[in-house]
Order: sequence, then C-alpha cells, then structure tokens
Amino acid sequence: MNRTPPSSAAGSDASHRFRSELRDWRTRRGLTQRALAERVRFSRETVAAVEAGRRYGSHEFAVRCDEVLGTGGRLAALWPQVAAEQLAADGRRGPRSGEVARLEPANGTRRRDARDPEAVVAAIDELRELIGQVLAQPEVDEAPRRSAEQA
Repeated sequence: MNRTPPSSAAGSDASHRFRSELRDWRTRRGLTQRALAERVRFSRETVAAVEAGRRYGSHEFAVRCDEVLGTGGRLAALWPQVAAEQLAADGRRGPRSGEVARLEPANGTRRRDARDPEAVVAAIDELRELIGQVLAQPEVDEAPRRSAEQA
C-alpha cells in the first residue's frame, strides 16, 4: 500500500474518481468493505482508507478490485493518473501540484512531462530499477580505508 495522501490530495480529480468508482462498483455488487477486502486479499482497513481518501491504493489493488467487481478494467485504467497525483503530492518524490517538472530519463535522450501519467509511471519504474541496482551492490569494506586514514 502506498503513502498516506496529504489532505490536499484527498480532493484531487483522479483520486476522487478512483474512490468514487471503487465505492460505486462495490455497492452495486452488494459487497461490504470487508467482503471486498477478503476477495481482493487486502485488509478491510485498506479498502476503507482508499475509499475515504486517507490512502492511495496501488496498481495491484486496482487490478484485483477490477477482477472481483467486474469493472472491465476501469480502476486500473485510472491508476496512472492516480499515481501521477500521488507523485505530485509527495514533495520528496516529485513536484507539488501546480508545478511543472521535467523528468530526465536515465539515458538522457529526451525529457518527459511529469503531468503525463505514462511518463510518471515510466519514471517510477526507472527509479525502482536504480534502487534495485544500488541495493544489489556489495558493501564497501571500510577496514582498508580506515587503516590508510590512520597512517
């Protein structure tokens, strides 16, 4: 599950549509939040928090809800826009809403507009790959450096 959105994100357009669609489809199918949670294998608290706008869902959450609720992929289709809003709402990971930002791909060949949901998803994927590469690197042995510094 993703970070808690700030209160300003609770009223954002794509997130609001996502929450409304989720609630509408769940109630049309006659499911409680608990019943949906059991079927999608997320907690009831997660379902409630996403519907209330206290948390962002995840792509996996959207896909599972689409499958269980038979939405024809409507929630997953909204997900790139929700992810873009999440990115914009988190100042550490992206621009605040209203700011225009350009994201530079790792190879530096072209710039992407952070308002484009596909570009945001691609940037997130690149960041995940870079983080994976960093975490996979062996730790540097500090002992030789310390002995050289003491000499």
